[in-house]
Amino acid sequence: MDALAQFHFLRPVWLWVLVPTAALWWLMGWRGDVRRRWQGTIAPHLLDALVVRRQAGQVIRPVHLTVAILAIGALAMAGPTWEQERPPFLEDKAPLAVAIDLGREMDAIDVSPTRLERAKLKLKALLARRDGARTAIYAYAGSTHLVLPLTEDAKLLQTFVDALETRIMPVKGKNTVLALKTIDADLAKEETPGTILFLTDGVEPAAFAAFKAQVDSGRALPVVLGIGTAQGGPLREGDGFVEEGGQRVFARLDVAALKRLQSDADVPVATVTLDGDDDVRWVQRHVQAHLAQKQAETHARWKDQGWWLCIPLAVLGALWFRKGWTIRWAAAVLVALVMSAPPHDALAADAEPAPTDTSKHFIDWWLTRDQQGRLAFQQGRYADAAARFEDPMWRGIALYRAGRYGEAVQSFALVDSAESDFNQGNALALQGRFAPAVTRYQEALKRRPDWAEAKANLEKVRKMIPPNEDEQQQDEELKPNKGDQIKEDKKDKGGEMQVMMASEQSTETWMRAIQTSPTELLARKFALQRERPPSPPSTGKGP
Repeated sequence: MDALAQFHFLRPVWLWVLVPTAALWWLMGWRGDVRRRWQGTIAPHLLDALVVRRQAGQVIRPVHLTVAILAIGALAMAGPTWEQERPPFLEDKAPLAVAIDLGREMDAIDVSPTRLERAKLKLKALLARRDGARTAIYAYAGSTHLVLPLTEDAKLLQTFVDALETRIMPVKGKNTVLALKTIDADLAKEETPGTILFLTDGVEPAAFAAFKAQVDSGRALPVVLGIGTAQGGPLREGDGFVEEGGQRVFARLDVAALKRLQSDADVPVATVTLDGDDDVRWVQRHVQAHLAQKQAETHARWKDQGWWLCIPLAVLGALWFRKGWTIRWAAAVLVALVMSAPPHDALAADAEPAPTDTSKHFIDWWLTRDQQGRLAFQQGRYADAAARFEDPMWRGIALYRAGRYGEAVQSFALVDSAESDFNQGNALALQGRFAPAVTRYQEALKRRPDWAEAKANLEKVRKMIPPNEDEQQQDEELKPNKGDQIKEDKKDKGGEMQVMMASEQSTETWMRAIQTSPTELLARKFALQRERPPSPPSTGKGP
């Protein structure tokens, strides 16, 4: 009943075709009624004997088939629908920000091996299910820090997920409100509605109001996945456990508080499952559902179900192949041929219409500009094809074949790809511009290192560069960079010249950074952010 209530036509103007269709049906019936035509001339008792009745196989005539095709085609073109279309590629479009609680309670072992390690495993399973969708990672405790911004690099995300430990947080405790506001401010810059997933052992009651306001705002949807058990477990610290006053400290998951958060703030809440990935699928469903809801609010699309009517149309169309089932379509075929005939300039072998010619021709009703260009290209009319192509790559190829290499380079440059760089190199080489051609080939090889044709062309063009130009390039390569400084050591009696590398200090710093693990790198980053908090945004006013 719900589908019936939502039934409507997307293009109801096509239903007007049913009017001439019904008129055609009535006209054919009226003309074929022999009794009506002779009833005023022949006596009724003789008319029945004189009228030749149609055979059973001739009850359905081609005109009936025509009426059926017109009626079904009109309904199909009207676009019947009763269901909204689900936005495509939800997983690829929906941004997700994951806030991982790095409070010390996440070191509890009530969930094997620890709460934090189980949270990492769940996050990795979620990343695998999202299949390259954009995901950001935040770490929070008493402070909130960005680990990685929104990215599709699953390997990079997993690397920094493995690096997360509770000891790297500069401020202990838990401030979920700060984490929520920080992440929401970052996701507000995104055009696509996002979701914030909290992997935590609990949410403090003081944050319930902030979660309620976040849900009511209609922006990023907060989702909470609780990690832990109600029975709780001791906190691991190194090879032992945390003790206070000679007793081990236990952390327990406050299930009742999570239930209150779900009921009071209307926040989706679930607890981790230890024997499967039902919780991961639950999170992904909420990410997709939130995006679908927001997109439906902005631009709802209805699923066009008219294509189903193409099946009976194809069946009815097959009946035209029966012997004797013909209708004189000569006039319609003649009109179609006249309308599809290319204009005079398209048939001329040497025609070169101006690129600014936007006049419409009959051929434009049936073929796109690129299709017209492809026809001219296959016939060897490259100049004509270049004038018709809208695709810059194909237009460049046509200009290249026509010998207009300068214009071909400009057309190829509109495309950012390895093939574009390769084609630009070929066109530049034929112009005698060998040095720029070498650069283009090198750029193509950066994108496709194993491209044999690009390597071969690069070697050929390099041999064509004049020796003096080659020496000049080598001299430029041998010049010291701007970071190098040559100073005289005046303390040295011999007055020897020493080269002081300005980049030595930075190189040593980078080497130390390379040897540092991602965990230590995050710890230093968070500590620096704590010491130097970000400056407030400028108000745009003068001092």
